[in-house]
Amino acid sequence: MAPSLRPESPVGLWRGAGMALLAHGLLLLALKAGLDWRSHAEPALEAELWSAIPQAAAPRAQEPEPEPQPKVEPKADPKPQPRPEPDRAQQQAQQQAQRDAEIAIEREREKKRREQVEARERAELLKKEQAKKAAEAERLKQEQAKLEKQKTEQTKRQQAQEEARREAQRQENLRRIQGLAGASGGPQSSGTALQSSGPSANYAGRIKARVRPNIVFSEVVSGNPQAEVEVRCAPDGLILSSRLLKPSGHATWDQAVLRAIEKTERLPRDTDGRVPASLVLVFRPNE
Repeated sequence: MAPSLRPESPVGLWRGAGMALLAHGLLLLALKAGLDWRSHAEPALEAELWSAIPQAAAPRAQEPEPEPQPKVEPKADPKPQPRPEPDRAQQQAQQQAQRDAEIAIEREREKKRREQVEARERAELLKKEQAKKAAEAERLKQEQAKLEKQKTEQTKRQQAQEEARREAQRQENLRRIQGLAGASGGPQSSGTALQSSGPSANYAGRIKARVRPNIVFSEVVSGNPQAEVEVRCAPDGLILSSRLLKPSGHATWDQAVLRAIEKTERLPRDTDGRVPASLVLVFRPNE
């Protein structure tokens, strides 16, 4: 085989590689020195380059195949531990307690509902009773006003009637007195026979003095109202009847006067020994 085609010996190859590495190292130092020169004033370095004999490239070292990684098995989830079953008697007791609690809650709700219903019913009943009482009070008020009006009208009629009767009675008394005295004049006559047949001046006072102690009246009245009463008597003075001719406006005073006349029973005789058959007397609380 020709000498030019034989591969060089391994010694020459290593030498060439060393020279090439040395050259590259020097080149790197030169570049670094050039860069440092900009900031630092350092002496330049000289390097002598030697061209290396071209050598055949060393074969590329084969990278070792990666070792197979061990397969990691996934960890299995731990199985849940079974819970211990509760005692059946205890479970039944808990269920019964829960049912009792629910029943108690429902009873309490029902109680509250009943109380609310009863409260509404009581309120409605009270409202109806109040409305009924108000209507009854209004009815009584109207009825009382009606009765008062009727009473006032009746009193006015009675007063007019009593006034008319009193006037008629006065005329009758005058005629009777004229007849007893044998007078010939009319009711308006002023003759001496008529004047002499009438009661004495103090006779009315004597009668009132006999009746007044029998009057029982303790009320306080305004003013001094007068009650006009007609009294009929027998010849001996025995009171036969009495009636109210003109009310005073206070019924209690009028009744007290009538009861006092009845209690008196008999009137005193006049100075001439006689008692008029009919007399009209006036009584006032303050006399």
